[in-house]
Amino acid sequence: MTAILEPGEAATDLAPSPTPEPHAVLKHRRGTRWMHWVNFPLLTIMIWSGLRIYWAEDIYAFGILDWEWFTFFPEWFYESLGLERKLARGLAFHFSFAWLFAINGIAFGVYTLVTGEWRGLVPDRRSPKDSIGVLLHDLHLRQEAPSQQGRYNAAQRMTYSLIILLGGVALLTGFAIFKPTQLSFLTAMFGGYTMARRVHFAVTIIFMLFFVVHILQVARAGWRNLLSMITGYEVVDEGAGHG
Repeated sequence: MTAILEPGEAATDLAPSPTPEPHAVLKHRRGTRWMHWVNFPLLTIMIWSGLRIYWAEDIYAFGILDWEWFTFFPEWFYESLGLERKLARGLAFHFSFAWLFAINGIAFGVYTLVTGEWRGLVPDRRSPKDSIGVLLHDLHLRQEAPSQQGRYNAAQRMTYSLIILLGGVALLTGFAIFKPTQLSFLTAMFGGYTMARRVHFAVTIIFMLFFVVHILQVARAGWRNLLSMITGYEVVDEGAGHG
């Protein structure tokens, strides 16, 4: 049956609107996914072994004379995780996996440059301002989130770029601590052995905080977002934009 159009009525006005159909789009390249998942256990082992090294001498401890009233990690923390009295094992694991961490980090940097992935990762001039808007939106203090270009929003670009830079700082301070005599110029660049150790420790704490926030954000984003980092593809509705 042929539809009869009224004057001024377009044919498209009578056409039924198509039902959105889900389809898969590529979100993360294979190399990005592999190096992301390799980095997770490497950092976990590095932090675990680093805590064993830190146990030998708390650099963040405060007190008066022989009375110590605050340490960053109390004694029960080491005892509950079985980290005490195992300094040699901590050093062995830390130094061994540091090389794998360095190789994976360098490979990721080269990969992002060659594939052009860095364009969607590096913040632009609007990222600092937009990242505040993203934060306010996540805290439900702002109704609309800033517009997103690419797969990462402004806050993610700022955070991920900072973590990558801190990974480089962790390696440099680690070498400055590992070879303070042979790499004296590097140790001096961070203000000496003690300061390099403190910077190394501070970066580790930031990594641990990032882990917690990152996992919470992944859980908040939903199952589709997690699967996209496993399979590389994200299922989206037809006609709905994807980042």
